[in-house]
This record gives sequence, structure tokens and C-alpha cells, in this order.
Amino acid sequence: MPDRTTALRRYVTVCVLFWLPLGLTIAPLILLLTERGLTLAAVAGCFAAHSLTVVALELPTGGLSDALGRRGVLAAAGVANLAALTLMALGTAPWLLGLGMTLMGAGRALSSGPAEAWYVDTVQASGGPGAGLRTGLARGSSAKSAALASGTLLGGALPWLLGLGPDLGARLSAATSGVVLPLSVPLLLGAAVTVAFVLYALAALTEPARPATTLRGVLRGIPATVSGGLRLGGRDPLVRRVLLGAAGAGSALSVVELLTPGRTADLTGAPESGAVLFALLACAGFACSAVGSHLAPRTAAWAGGGERAVLVSLCAGAGGLFLLAATAASTGVGPAVLAAAGFGLVYLGLGAAGPNEGELLHRRVEGSGRATALSVQSLALQLSAALTGAIAGLLPPGPLPWLLGGAALLAAALLWSGRGGRASPVAPPADGLRAAPRADVRSIGK
Repeated sequence: MPDRTTALRRYVTVCVLFWLPLGLTIAPLILLLTERGLTLAAVAGCFAAHSLTVVALELPTGGLSDALGRRGVLAAAGVANLAALTLMALGTAPWLLGLGMTLMGAGRALSSGPAEAWYVDTVQASGGPGAGLRTGLARGSSAKSAALASGTLLGGALPWLLGLGPDLGARLSAATSGVVLPLSVPLLLGAAVTVAFVLYALAALTEPARPATTLRGVLRGIPATVSGGLRLGGRDPLVRRVLLGAAGAGSALSVVELLTPGRTADLTGAPESGAVLFALLACAGFACSAVGSHLAPRTAAWAGGGERAVLVSLCAGAGGLFLLAATAASTGVGPAVLAAAGFGLVYLGLGAAGPNEGELLHRRVEGSGRATALSVQSLALQLSAALTGAIAGLLPPGPLPWLLGGAALLAAALLWSGRGGRASPVAPPADGLRAAPRADVRSIGK
């Protein structure tokens, strides 16, 4: 097993290589799908296929990672993403594009947890159950956000750059009979990076051999693993607050992602320029998330513990949403600046909360159920995002949809109030949860 420094370097590298290709798709993807002839309703259907695939596979793939190992499942996530990016970059038929989005959903579900679980397993194998996790988790989260930010900028700039001067984009499209469009190039670049990700994950994420098992045995054990994962929050109040915190974050992000594009279009006066402004804002948001994650250990030290740090961070994110709500019906430079500050504050707060919640969760979950616990956390975020997004879409334009997201995030934050540094109740050791020693629980976040 690698030492802690090597493990951190490999974990950060894996985070960058996995999330950079996804960042490359953020700016061009919807435009590429419409360029291929899909209506907005068909594009929405593609994204629905992605979301439903993630929800359906989230917990089973977490159980698969716990049973078979982190490295193989993470490599499988890369293979699924490679196929997805290739199909969406080169596919011209609607069913191929829909299949690509479905495969991307499968890759997202497969990737939810294995890398972080591998890092925590490795650190605890070398440093014991009490080894510090927050700094490493913060650096991994910062790496993800930085990869998304740089990918968003690069993915938005490449098609534009190909249209300059001799118009290489038009020549490329003509040479391939329209199979490769300028908007396809960021996805093809993402596919190349994904190949590097798969090779690196297989080579670098070494782990102890697991007991020999058969495919039938693995599949037979998945339902029990899934049911155990669903019971995690019921046994341990601290785990339950982590999951509800994820749900609050999902509500906040769904409102921001749903409403910001329209708001930027209204601000600039045209959808095209609004899309450019949204790409810049998204990049800034990821950068704020990276800064928040980097500051997570300092936030915990300043607040006096991991639980207080989560409270402060989620309250900051909720404050950003309330600022967006307060400026929703206003125009002018001043309200626009305040709205941009609120947008950044949402991502800064969520970025600072994530590593602290992650350490709290890993202190309560054994390695045998770690990836499943992370999948449950991701599932809570996605289901809450879907529900809140549907409700926000039905509300009249103005402050109300923003207030909905802010209220959900504030409610999640208030669950952490009054806890301070006191020991959380200790759950009975079952299905991956361990009875943490009292000293460990008191030392969380310190």
C-alpha cells in the first residue's frame, strides 16, 4: 500500500483526470445536441435518461465497489464515460445520443465513491482509524472543482477558437461529412483524457487483494448491501445529518443551475450572450467551490470543530441564495454585482462544507461499507435536486424559487446547530457502521 503522501497525490490526480472531461462537456453539450437536430424536449429527455440511470445504479454500484474493490469499479466508470463521450461527439442519430447520455449516467454512478473510499482506506491502513482525513478530502474536492472550472473554460473556448482565422472547424466538419463538428472537439478531447484516467486508475490505485468471489455471489450480496446503505441514516444521528446536508445541497444546486441561465440571458438581452456569461459564472462557481474546499480545514479550526464548520458553511451557502432571491426582481449594476456575490457564496459555502461532512461520515463508516455510504450521500443529493427542481419550475418567476433553495439549505444547516463539539450518539456496529470510541467522536473536527 502507498504511504499517505503518495496516496494523496494519486487521489488528487484521479480526481482531476475524471472530472476534467466532464467539465469539457458543460459549455458545448446542449448546443451540440441541438446542432444534431434534437428539439429541446428531446434534449430534456436525454438528460432525464442520464438522471434516471444515476438514481437506479447509485446504490448497486456502491455495493459493487465494496465487494469487488475500488480500482476495477473506477476503471469501469472511465470506460463508460469514454463510450459516452465518443457516442455524443460522433453520433448523429437521436438514439445514439440518448445512449451516450445513459452511459454517462452509468459512469457517474460507478464513480460515486470508489476514489474517495480508496483514499480513506489507504490512509487508515497506514495511519490507523484516527488518521486525519479532512485535509486530503479538501484537496481532492478542490481538485475536482478546479478540473471542472478549467474544463468549462476550455470546452467553451475550443469551438470558438476553431472558428477563427482559416476556420479549421468548418474544414474539419467538411472533411468528416459533418460527423465531427467544432462542438464535438471538446468531447473528443475529454475522451482522450478519459483513456489516460482509466490507465492511471488501473496502475496507481493499488489495494489489497479481496477474498475470491463469483459474479453470482457479488450480485447476490448487492441487495443486502443496498438495504444496509439505506438504513445508515436511521441508526446514527450524525450520519443522518450528513445525508440531510447532502439533500440540502442538492436543493440549492438544482435551483441555481435551473434559474441562472435564464437570469444571465435576461441580463445580457440575448440567449447566446447569456450562455457565454453563464459559462463564465459556472467557471467562477467551480473556482469558489475549490477555494471553499481548500479552506475547509481552516474553517473547522476557526469554528471549533467539524460539525460547527458544516453549520457555518451551509449557512453561508443559504445566505448566498437569499441574496440571489433579494435581487431577483431588480435590475442595474448594483443588484447584478450582489447576485454574482451570492452565486459565488453558494459554491464557496458548499465547497467548505463537503470535506468536513466527508470526514464526519468516514469516522462512522467502516471500509466494508464506505463506498455504499458515499453512494447513499450522492443519492440523497440527486433525489433532492430532482424534487426541488420540479417544484421550482412550477413557481412563478422572481424570488420564490430562490427562496425555496435557500430555505432547504438553511434547514439542513440548522440540523447542525447546538451540537458543537459534543459527542454524537454511537450507533451499533452493523452493516458497515462501527461503534466509534468515545475519544474518536470527541476529536472529530479538531
